[in-house]
Amino acid sequence: MSLVIRGVKPYGEDPVDLLIEDGVITEIGDGLKGDEVIEAEGLVALPGFVDLHTHLREPGREDTETIETGSRAAALGGYTAVFAMANTDPVADNAVIVEHVWRRGREIGLVDVHPVGAVTVGLKGEKLAELGTMAKSQANVRIFSDDGLCVADPLIMRRALEYTKSLGAVIAQHAEEPRLTVGAQAHEGETAARLGLTGWPAVAEESIVARDCLLAFHVGARLHVCHVSTAGTADVLRWAKSRGTQVSAEVTPHHLLLDDERLTSYDPVNKVNPPLRTKTDAAALRAALADGTVDVVATDHAPHAHQDKDCEWSAARPGMLGLQTALPIVVATMVEPGLLDWRGVARVMSERPAEIAGLPDQGRPIAVGEPATLTLVDPKGRWTVRGAELASIAANTPYEGMELPGTVVATLLRGEVTARDGKATR
Repeated sequence: MSLVIRGVKPYGEDPVDLLIEDGVITEIGDGLKGDEVIEAEGLVALPGFVDLHTHLREPGREDTETIETGSRAAALGGYTAVFAMANTDPVADNAVIVEHVWRRGREIGLVDVHPVGAVTVGLKGEKLAELGTMAKSQANVRIFSDDGLCVADPLIMRRALEYTKSLGAVIAQHAEEPRLTVGAQAHEGETAARLGLTGWPAVAEESIVARDCLLAFHVGARLHVCHVSTAGTADVLRWAKSRGTQVSAEVTPHHLLLDDERLTSYDPVNKVNPPLRTKTDAAALRAALADGTVDVVATDHAPHAHQDKDCEWSAARPGMLGLQTALPIVVATMVEPGLLDWRGVARVMSERPAEIAGLPDQGRPIAVGEPATLTLVDPKGRWTVRGAELASIAANTPYEGMELPGTVVATLLRGEVTARDGKATR
């Protein structure tokens, strides 16, 4: 069975036809014929997106998300691979759990689901988890993270970096000095003071990033910084990279677009970890993403049950949905202002994430002989976000009612259409 994508614009450039056979792009040209045709005039073709930071909640909180519903949301958002964080119940700190997540993702088949292994047993920060057995398992774990909690002990962090260096893996750090965030509810600044919320200082993030960059440089290991949220962190990363540190970093869509002024409504849908920062921070992060200081966009997709969000601010769980809204927010914050072109979008949402994670078959060029793992985007499309209409079980989106630019028309994983016209294929 062959498929032709007709009149599409790879990376937003000149329109061509793509002929796909056996999951591979076999010809690029004009007037190509196939058994099936996707009419793609005016659409942009990009390599399928890779999300380094997704919470799928399975096992343990299947009332908020499952690997199946999260995979649907991912495919509808243009993603072809996601990395499922380890803070499940039970924690993914051993080969049994990571293999379950990996196997379930393969059964569903909408996206490649790669489990992230915990750095420490039970995310307690006291003893290294079974990093070697997880890396050698069928799941082939290559990213380890205690996300949701910081690996705060510098000796544990050093040992983790040394161990993963030998495995060819990477530590993804949730940068938060816990002694500086006790009781913290919002970014430490004018808004938090006005609202009477305990402040979360930027230095709680920046100090851990600086420490870990020094440790990574010292042992020659790879470090990845999760959900960068401050201008100061971007400065630290810029310095660390200038001296040859093997450090990469991600920014979330919500930290590119939103700021702490949204907290004036006290709506817990805006509560997230790390917290929404200032307009100045958001602008600095957009600039850092554009110049490569921050490498990638990662969603930190964090579904929560209604009762965990529809409550008083202090009791609400932090986190936001992100898989289906990531591309439109990148379009709004980076493409429309001219900070990134479509090749830049491919770099931060596909190519560089795949490189960091060591995925040989994701983030590949749109070229003959390459996997037909693609996202087709309507750059002129606009849509209004409705949480209840998203594929996730949860509905905690901060973009409710917003009209966003850019729509994903179709997603293909190795030549198989996994989402089209707003519907997942399974």
